[in-house]
Amino acid sequence: MATEGLYDLRGLKCPLPVLKTRRRLKGMHSGAELMIETTDPLAAIDIPHFCSQEGHQIILSEKTETGHRFLIRKG
Repeated sequence: MATEGLYDLRGLKCPLPVLKTRRRLKGMHSGAELMIETTDPLAAIDIPHFCSQEGHQIILSEKTETGHRFLIRKG
């Protein structure tokens, strides 16, 4: 499945990374993948929790120099 490119959420503070990720995923087909990057330290907790609650799968979770990067597959 193709990834929709990088969704840059750097500079946004909680709860915006989760809210914007939710909105972007709503417009995608099941099985599609979305790569997000964030600088919010709480995203390391919030994004996995959001995915777990909403039935999405985290394919990749990695720390970057300035924050975190996640590859999410829409459930």
